Amino acid sequence: MNLQTDKEQTQSQVGNRQPSGRWRALGETWWTALQLGLTSFGGPIAHLGYFHQTYVRRKQWLDEKSYADLVALAQFLPGPASSQVGIGVGVMRAGLWGGLVAWLGFTLPSVLMLMIFAYLMQTFDPGSAGWIQGLKIVAVAIVAQAVLGMAGKLASGPARAAVALIAMAVVLLWQSPVSQVTVIALAGLSGLWLFKRQANEEATPEMKMPIGRSAGLFCLGAFVVLLVGLPLLKGITDNGWVAIVDSFYRAGSLVFGGGHVVLPLLESETVLNGWISKEDFLTGYGATQAVPGPLFTFAAYLGVLIQGIPGGIVATLAIFLPGFLLMVGAMPFWNGVRRNPKLQGMLTGMNAAVVGILLAALYHPIWTSSIHGPLEFVIGAGLFGMLMFWKSPPWLVVIIGALAGQFLL
Repeated sequence: MNLQTDKEQTQSQVGNRQPSGRWRALGETWWTALQLGLTSFGGPIAHLGYFHQTYVRRKQWLDEKSYADLVALAQFLPGPASSQVGIGVGVMRAGLWGGLVAWLGFTLPSVLMLMIFAYLMQTFDPGSAGWIQGLKIVAVAIVAQAVLGMAGKLASGPARAAVALIAMAVVLLWQSPVSQVTVIALAGLSGLWLFKRQANEEATPEMKMPIGRSAGLFCLGAFVVLLVGLPLLKGITDNGWVAIVDSFYRAGSLVFGGGHVVLPLLESETVLNGWISKEDFLTGYGATQAVPGPLFTFAAYLGVLIQGIPGGIVATLAIFLPGFLLMVGAMPFWNGVRRNPKLQGMLTGMNAAVVGILLAALYHPIWTSSIHGPLEFVIGAGLFGMLMFWKSPPWLVVIIGALAGQFLL
């Protein structure tokens, strides 16, 4: 009896360790997130491991159950899952400003690196450099690994596999900026009856959120107003900056399943609209694998190519804003939502469609623009083997891919 009491007291102390002052809380949140932003390689799943090690085990800012609930919420919402978990930790640590500085610290390093890279890219012809072709092949290996990993978790079983394959076929055969959005929406509707689940009868602990429902409703309302209003404003004003904000905000609003899935959405918004070339797009995506932090910072690279440094800043803010609004808006209501079996079924359908969309992107534009002969295939297979079988860090794969492209192609 005494042991149980001691355990409960310890968990309470861990989950509610608060600093002595507001500014100290913000400073600690910023510095910790910045360190993670400088060192977190490997993509969203790896980021969640880094977060767990730092926030739960080392810092003890929240307990295991609270962290698991935040991860579940981030997986449920569209947007960059790892960044949203970081935002949630920041909010629980230091309120709304804590969420903002946590996002800024985790995002800033890779944003600066990619903006510098894009600026340098404008000074020479990327098609003339062999290492650029190497980065394109790296993108093949990275996305192939993501497809296999996600398929095992999100598209297992006959029904989910069928949804994934249908989504792949529709996206490949219907080349349109709205094809991915339509596929995800229809997959979600089909999931309401294809993937019905029984409600979890086990007791689920309540999460203590420092955000009121009024603030949550405001953020959710702002998300909807921007998602609906930006396309209308774009049509009325025909302003280039509004078009950039609309495209990147929409891409950030409709990404389910992790940062890799933003690739086809951004490709449809930038390449199909004629803002940048397919070669520049794939080069930037390959470079994004070499930097730490969230994959959504790919928007910084694209924005610089479209409208210089200001474009990089605007694109970055636009693509992350919906994820921030959704995370902050949903946190006060998550305890009830995560027990709803219908919503769980809808999310299952959406996640299966995400696998299909990513598989389509692996073929086009990635494979068709990168693998032109046996040598490119051999290099790509080697890089894929490094990721899958030898568990090499992505930054090392990027370096080897660039060197292979420079000296072998």
